Amino acid sequence: MPKITIHDLLKKKREKKKISMLTAYDYPFAKIVDEAGIDGIIVGDSVGMVVQGLENTLPVTMDEMVYHTRIVSRAVRNAIVIGDLPFMSYQASIEDAVRNAGRFLKEAGASAVKIEGGAEVADRIRAMAKADIPVMAHIGLTPQSIHRMGGYKVQGKTEESAKRLLEHARVVEDAGAAFLLLEAIPMGLAKQITDEISIPTIGIGAGPYCDGQVLVLHDVVGLFERFLPKFAKQYVNLRSLALEAISRYREEVEGGLFPTEDQSFK
Repeated sequence: MPKITIHDLLKKKREKKKISMLTAYDYPFAKIVDEAGIDGIIVGDSVGMVVQGLENTLPVTMDEMVYHTRIVSRAVRNAIVIGDLPFMSYQASIEDAVRNAGRFLKEAGASAVKIEGGAEVADRIRAMAKADIPVMAHIGLTPQSIHRMGGYKVQGKTEESAKRLLEHARVVEDAGAAFLLLEAIPMGLAKQITDEISIPTIGIGAGPYCDGQVLVLHDVVGLFERFLPKFAKQYVNLRSLALEAISRYREEVEGGLFPTEDQSFK
């Protein structure tokens, strides 16, 4: 199977074929996700919460994101890899945005980058697109804006805010975004945006009418125990399986049952 590109995702939208995406942050899981046939992997700044144990994504650094994206890219053969620009890697200037976005392609092996925000980052998106860096825009609930938003809340519920998000979608498309992530917005609004723009929409908590879906890997496989978002679905509980296996190992060590001669050299 050849490497998936943004053109393949555009073709899927035109043919009304759904796009599948997940996050990943390390080599073993990225390899599994890729082998499962997932179209795209977002190396999200959600690494701060699900891997680093932070309360939110804000402390994650650009160097950390490049590191995680590099090891994900090393594992992937087919999926498109998208690096997530962390807080304060693009807000200060257009130059910062382009330079840091370029690091994902140059140093980390990604094929695209993700940036939070709509019209307010359109100049960044335009500059990155001009530099031949494919961009996934991200509107709706933007976790880097939790202090302004007052927490993780559904966006676009009022008529005014829905109109604003629709306008953001149009603006980022016009600026050159290759695809658009819609997070935590009403499904009717997500459908309207999906129908009105030509680039693929990827939903997370945005209902079934988007062109594709993404979830945080650790929610899907049950490795994040603090909470499960309403929009997520846990398909297996690897935490319970791992806890059982590690507990059995401890018991066998303490009981003198491991190692046996089978695990020893003669």
